[in-house]
Amino acid sequence: MLLLVLAGGWKLGNARTFQVAGDLVHRIDTTDKVVALTLDDGPTPAFTREVLQVLRDKGVPATFYLTGREAATSPDSVKAIYTAGHEIGNHSYHHKRLVFMPAADIRAEVERSELALRTAGYTGPLTFRPPHGKKLFYLPWYLESRAITTVMWDVDPEQSDDIGRDPAKIVRFVGEQARPGSIILMHVMYQARGPSRAALPGVIDELKRQGYRFVTVSELLKRR
Repeated sequence: MLLLVLAGGWKLGNARTFQVAGDLVHRIDTTDKVVALTLDDGPTPAFTREVLQVLRDKGVPATFYLTGREAATSPDSVKAIYTAGHEIGNHSYHHKRLVFMPAADIRAEVERSELALRTAGYTGPLTFRPPHGKKLFYLPWYLESRAITTVMWDVDPEQSDDIGRDPAKIVRFVGEQARPGSIILMHVMYQARGPSRAALPGVIDELKRQGYRFVTVSELLKRR
């Protein structure tokens, strides 16, 4: 019985398409060829400018899920992101797994990050992405109490090391897996994420070649 409970908890905590309460989206059902590009972690001064330049050159918006700790350390990078016309989401303060953690600590992870992003001047919508996609019971209930949407994803080219270490494979994977209404997950803010940064222009070009248009998460949610 214990093993069944543990297995159920693991499955629930990792589910991309379900949570026990509140609003969760991993993609939307639409026939319009639109996708949301989401970039997790950071901001880091070393790579924010480079990533923003790619998005500027390609003429596409993205949604950046930032951690509060890094936003507080680099508010100028936060400002650069939102003044360039991109959306920002809350990715917790410390990027800890928000499971098996006291309720007060979970609330603090959400609220401290929110405060850091607002203090940096961001006034747009704030959805929430759980670190590592982990959630169990309290986090969804708390987010529901504040009418905050949990945003997951349906296209993750970094889920396999074999794909995530090869820019060409990343581009091919996204091109094959994306559907109308997809939410694409990428990490581009750290030195170790060089392959994903290298793949970013190709990912955008491939999806444009297929006729997709890029929108922010909040724009995508309006299509539900």
